[in-house]
Amino acid sequence: MKRFLSLYALLLCMVCGLVAQTDVQRFAETITADDLATYLNVLAADNMEGRETGTPANTRAAEYIAGKFADFGIPPLPGQQDYYQQVSFSRVRLEASSMQVNEGTFRHMKDFVVIPGQMPVEEIRIEDSEVIFLGYGIDDVQYSDYGKKDLTGKTILIYAGEPVDSNGISLLTGSEELTEWSEDISLKTAAAFARGVNAVLIIEDDFRELVSQQRRFILGGRTIMGDPQLATGNQAPHVHLSSTLAEQILGKKAKKVIRARDRIVYKGKSRSVKVPVDITASIRRVVDITPGANVCAYIEGTDPVLRNEVVVITAHYDHVGRRGDEIFNGADDNASGTSGVMEIAQAFMEAKRAGAGPRRSVLCMLVTGEEKGLLGSQYYSEFPLFPLEQTVANINMDMIGRSDAQHTDSNYVYVIGSDRLSTELHEINEAMNRQYTQLELDYTYNAKDDPNRFYYRSDHYNFAKHGIPAIFYFSGVHEDYHRPSDTVDKIMFKRAETIARLAFYTGWELANRDKRIEVNVKSD
Repeated sequence: MKRFLSLYALLLCMVCGLVAQTDVQRFAETITADDLATYLNVLAADNMEGRETGTPANTRAAEYIAGKFADFGIPPLPGQQDYYQQVSFSRVRLEASSMQVNEGTFRHMKDFVVIPGQMPVEEIRIEDSEVIFLGYGIDDVQYSDYGKKDLTGKTILIYAGEPVDSNGISLLTGSEELTEWSEDISLKTAAAFARGVNAVLIIEDDFRELVSQQRRFILGGRTIMGDPQLATGNQAPHVHLSSTLAEQILGKKAKKVIRARDRIVYKGKSRSVKVPVDITASIRRVVDITPGANVCAYIEGTDPVLRNEVVVITAHYDHVGRRGDEIFNGADDNASGTSGVMEIAQAFMEAKRAGAGPRRSVLCMLVTGEEKGLLGSQYYSEFPLFPLEQTVANINMDMIGRSDAQHTDSNYVYVIGSDRLSTELHEINEAMNRQYTQLELDYTYNAKDDPNRFYYRSDHYNFAKHGIPAIFYFSGVHEDYHRPSDTVDKIMFKRAETIARLAFYTGWELANRDKRIEVNVKSD
């Protein structure tokens, strides 16, 4: 009798497992190439004008996505009447800029540059008969250029980077490894602000490269999250100088300044130099407050305990807008990922309607502001709708509708980040792919020395940096990336369907397994 009961229990478990597997496949099969094409043709149409953050076209895209969530029968966010997490952005641009040194006039972007998003005041005004050379502008326990100097109301002149000798050895670290003082300009401007400095002039080693990197933000303005005054309120205004303009400012004091700089490197001691110069500058900024929203479909879990945990599935729906008459439709980047998340939201809702889960809650979120610097997902990570400590994982899709030149067979997807924080997330994705989708999983861009740094360049990173395991699905870059030619007719809908299904299967396992996955890998 006991043997009979044991065999019966085993058979029951097998049947239940088969039913569960059949259920998940049934829900995954609601993710179809035809539905993806329907959504994508709307999102990447000319009348969406490239969906640039802060524009009416971006709002139209958000309204379309929210409308589909309503059509799927997904209720609004808890405590709200709609599907939006409102996000405030500021577009910071320069209105006018000029600089005179002695009797010469110097031009913005040719001789000096101010980066709008880093400008902490409405106007930088410099009217001085002297500036103070202050080494590298570092104020650290290991080494300080400030000492006990009173610099209230002064304009200081500093070098970019940190003191390094002819062998490439940093004074601060004693090795070739550089500190954050070389990478993060806000450390220097905060130190200057704390000492009452009026403005910081920075001598750049490669001024042309800086201008090239920042040209788009300087000419078109920079969109940042929130109020720029709040973001940069403890920073001193700063201006980047070409070596030519720096020479004009230094004049006859140039050799003395160079000796003072060399003394820092070889003796570890800083010496300031007073530089007499007639310098006048006026740089004004304009701030335009622009609206934005993350669009959220929340499917509450069915388990009375596990539903307090949430799996977040993301893609960005914004793109780069238009330039004159040219529309950057952004079909692959990222109407493809957006359509995939919309389909995944519908699949989870179908499961819940059928009484089949998910056990944990699932938040399918289309974020804005990715093209401006991952701003929508950054906003969510700083002001989450659900506690980050209760967030199990993030699944992110960005550009899943094309193939790249590195693959002759389109049956692949790049997988990025799956093992960076949790080996379990990586194993789950591998298992779901073996069982259901049989894609080639390419980990090329997951390498820690990947020069493209894709791990840091999409919205999953704003979860990963908070210690939340994240996986990013990506098809690679193609010749139409960020061009008007990224259009719907080039999308491979069946491969997008397969990738979206893999994301769903992985999300399904994360949402329904008994034990939450663990963070078991030390963060980079």
